[in-house]
Amino acid sequence: MVQSRDASNNGADQVLIEENGYTRILTLNRPRQLNALSFPMIMQLLKHFTAYEDDPKVKLLIMKGKGRAFCAGGDVAAVARSITEDHWTLGAKFFWNEFILNYIIATYGKPQVSILNGIVMGGGVGVSIHGRFRVVTENTVFAMPETALGLFPDIGASYFLSRLPGFFGEYVGLTGVRLDGAEMLSCGLATHFVHSTKLPSLEELLTKVDTSDPFAISGIIGKFSQHVPVKESSAYNRLDIVDKCFSKRTVEEIVFALEQEAIHCKDEWIMVAIQSLKKASPISLKISLRSIREGRLQSVGQCLVREYRMCCNVLRGVLSKDFFEGCRAILVDKDRNPKWEPSKLELIDDKMVDKYFAKVDYAEWEDLKLPPAGCRSGINNSKL
Repeated sequence: MVQSRDASNNGADQVLIEENGYTRILTLNRPRQLNALSFPMIMQLLKHFTAYEDDPKVKLLIMKGKGRAFCAGGDVAAVARSITEDHWTLGAKFFWNEFILNYIIATYGKPQVSILNGIVMGGGVGVSIHGRFRVVTENTVFAMPETALGLFPDIGASYFLSRLPGFFGEYVGLTGVRLDGAEMLSCGLATHFVHSTKLPSLEELLTKVDTSDPFAISGIIGKFSQHVPVKESSAYNRLDIVDKCFSKRTVEEIVFALEQEAIHCKDEWIMVAIQSLKKASPISLKISLRSIREGRLQSVGQCLVREYRMCCNVLRGVLSKDFFEGCRAILVDKDRNPKWEPSKLELIDDKMVDKYFAKVDYAEWEDLKLPPAGCRSGINNSKL
């Protein structure tokens, strides 16, 4: 076994690489920050993914995180700080490269096994869920908590959330609910459930493969996987109510429907959902709902291009400054008392929402350009 560390681009040791035969293990290595994706980490991952795609000596990629998290998300606090200290285009550069990485993973020619043994949220979801195999454990905690931060489920989330059973994706994306490994497996976010005690044996066997055949890889993981029931209190067991409420046309109608259900049904998940929706940024809820709905009819590439536009409109702070207020309240001051503006759902009309989906009115701005397979070498320098 040979272990190397990439010290380029001020990202020394943030991604550890292990070479085992035809397998490469990429370990996210910012455990004190719960492996939150920094800009240097994204650039390192871009470098390795593009190099491995055409390398005949690499047939399988394994991605995991060091410590108790796979990856708790993108380092949005650093993004917000860089914008405050300099210019919004610095934040746009972060999302540009992150979304390019997401697209490469989603269209990768070789299998990726993501071992989600711990926290996986936001940006961490983007570098794992788009891969072919997603292995969860009893320790896995998944969430897309962006609406509480004044953002929206990005990283291609409008693609995979819109493809969950019924309207479960709207529920997950709008409320930021935390799912465990069993729930992820049942709804399709995960492909396998493996108990954490079996992960070393699974990883050892995967390092011995000499094929990129996904059926062979799935067979190996299957030797260690098990079926686990979803806990009785999970909203996934009440898809009838989830679909009834979250299929509504507007966020206001969704909240009202949930409140009506709460009168007759005392399930805790309903009350938690209502509370989460009422605490979240109203504008974030509205653009998130439209994003997921549009994602149902779009490819993953189209979703990422549209989400990049949305991110840039958020980062500019012209339409609303909720992203910066959310970062302040949740990540910086941690008073968890954001002052949203607009403060209520009814103050936001469709024309306001439309602006987040429009091209950015800035001279030097351009739409996200996705690299086709076979033309990815050097792509990691696209927005340096």
